[in-house]
Amino acid sequence: MVHFTTAGPVGDFAADALYAVLAYLVVSFIAPRLRQMGSAAVAFLACAAVEAAQLSPAPAALADAFPPARLVLGTTFAPVDLLAYAVGVLAALVCDRLIPRARDRARSG
Repeated sequence: MVHFTTAGPVGDFAADALYAVLAYLVVSFIAPRLRQMGSAAVAFLACAAVEAAQLSPAPAALADAFPPARLVLGTTFAPVDLLAYAVGVLAALVCDRLIPRARDRARSG
């Protein structure tokens, strides 16, 4: 949605960071026993693998054949996307660590 509402490099960075947050949430949902740092590592590596795959023509070809695939796989490699993924995963990790603590304090107080 950010890609469609915010143009330019800021929108691209925000969209990529949110993509990484989604990856963190998916990993955390699929593997709930995995520690938070483990979820963060797996999410970042998954995002980096998708980005690295963009060095080949496969994601662009798949997006041509099935346009919604462009939203998941992208089409072009951009090194700054790796930074956005790191920022997104870090933000998700910080929130994941802080929110339960705040909830526990509210219950005990």
